[in-house]
Formats: sequence, C-alpha cells, structure tokens
Amino acid sequence: MNLSRFLAVFKARNIEFFRDKSSLGWNLFFPVLLLVGMSLIFSGDGRSAYKVGIISEQDQVLGHAFTQTRFIDFINYQGLDEAKAKLNRHALDLLVDFDNKQYWINELSSKSYLVEKIFLSEQQDFQRLVTIGKSIRYVDWVLPGVLGMNMMFSCLFGVGYVIVRYRKNSVLKRLKATPLSAFEFVSAQLLSRLFIVMFMSSVVYLGCNFLFDFFMLGSYWDLLVIGALGGFSLISLGLLVACRSKSEELIGGLLNMASWPMMLLSGVWFSLEGAPEPLKVLADFLPLTHLVAGARKVITEGATLADISYHVNILLLMSALFLLLGSYFFSWNTER
Repeated sequence: MNLSRFLAVFKARNIEFFRDKSSLGWNLFFPVLLLVGMSLIFSGDGRSAYKVGIISEQDQVLGHAFTQTRFIDFINYQGLDEAKAKLNRHALDLLVDFDNKQYWINELSSKSYLVEKIFLSEQQDFQRLVTIGKSIRYVDWVLPGVLGMNMMFSCLFGVGYVIVRYRKNSVLKRLKATPLSAFEFVSAQLLSRLFIVMFMSSVVYLGCNFLFDFFMLGSYWDLLVIGALGGFSLISLGLLVACRSKSEELIGGLLNMASWPMMLLSGVWFSLEGAPEPLKVLADFLPLTHLVAGARKVITEGATLADISYHVNILLLMSALFLLLGSYFFSWNTER
C-alpha cells in the first residue's frame, strides 16, 4: 500500500465533503433536530408503559390509588363497546369499570397480563372478564404498520436516490434535450415505483400469510386500494423531496427527516391512544398515518372504503399536493 496515494485520496474525499455546504450543514443540523423533536414528543415524567381505559361516571375515581400509578396512561371512555373494541385491538392494555367493579383483559397481550398484576395489587374485589369474539393477535395488529413502513422506505428512498443519481450523472440533463416534460418524467417514475412497491408488498403479504394465517375481516380489494393510495402519496413525497438536490448525502438526510417522524408517530409499532392532542394533530399530517390506520381498520374491523373515506380523501389530497409541488419545483440538472 502506497501511503502517499492513500493520503491523497483521504484528503480529497474530506475536502469534497466539507466543501459541500448543504451536506455539511445537514449532517450538523439533523441530529440536533432529531434530539429536539424526541425531547418534545417524549417530554414529561417519562413515556408511559401501559394504557388503561376507565369506565366510570364518578369523578372521585381519579383519586383512586390505582389511577395514581406512575407510567400508566388512564383514558376515560363513555361507551363500553368502544373501549372493549380498543382493548381487543391492542390499543388498550386493560379496561376497568369502577362503577360495576369489573375489569377486562386481552389474554393475547403480554402488556395486559402485566398491568393486570399491578391492578390486582391495589384491588381484589373486581370481577375479571376477558374480551369476547375472535381475538386479534399482536402480529395481526402490527401487520399493516410493518407493511406500511416497508412501503415508506421503498417509496421514499427508491425514488429519491434514483432521481438524485440521474441528476448527478447528467442523465436528466440529456433527457431535458428530448421532448419529455418534467410532468411526464415524474409521472412515469411514480407509476413504475408504485407497481414495484405493490407487487413486492403483495408477495410479502401472501408469503407471510402462509406462516401466520393473518386475521382479515374486510375486503382484500379495499386493502389493495388503500395500500395503492398510500404508496402513491409516499412516492409523491419522495419526488418532492428529491425535486432539486444533486447531493446524495443531503438527500439522505432529507429522506431521513421525512421518514423518522412517520416511523415514530404513524402507529406502526404502538397506538397513539391517550397521546397528547398536539402529537395526534402532527401525526395527521403524515401520509403513513392514514395508510396504516386505513389498512388496520379494513383488516381488524372489516371497514369498507366508505368507512375509511377520511383516510382515503386525505391521501388523495396529499398525493395531489406533493405531485404538483414536485413537478413545479423539479429541476433537470441544477441545484438552486
């Protein structure tokens, strides 16, 4: 190994990085932004470990010893059926009716088992009940989140990096000399990625279904439609993020900034039931939230497209906005 040649390449690569002000700035800015965001989201006495639904018409129940337990979120419900449905879908870990001295658990949930032990350490005279109907396993509940997260990474990074590479290698510059318009190029990229994402997601779902025999109450057609709309919206977002940059390091940071909030706040791994209202409002602005929520309702509640029309309309609106902005700001060969 020739040390001088090694040091020359080492020096050249470092100079290349530090001269790229956008990448340098982003590498400094992104960790700080992530820490600030995480501290705001999970600020307070610490993230709660369990979520307990409460049915009671008496205000004094809030002064009960069990409801003073730290690291447990207590959520009031007016309707018993609604609360039991959330317990069955792993949105709650325990449901307590203080007026009738009854409590319900989900026997397929490890969190439900543990929080029941805490509850019984405070109370012994409550009647124990379990949710009825076909129970939903955690793997059934988390399935839409895992598939949605996989689609998100494929849509954002699969499109963003390709366009930046095309721009960096002057492929876009040569395409600009053809009659191809920016809208035609962006639309073709979008539909191509959508076909790939839907095909791969379908293969993964069908393959895993043989192993896990997933719970399915709704229509596979409705699931396909909400999946395609979610994929369309995520690809449009990827096109918007990559519409001008030609730096792979910068686009990596921007795509991480777009994907991390969705991974944490879109209900992929845990429900936002009982979360602060501003956090829920923020999650509503993320396309993955509506993809996961819509697919989860189709799978676990048997919802139709009419039932999830709110999520469908939001995804359509986001897709149109991202695509129009991406086409308007699209640059063939320059970063401005």
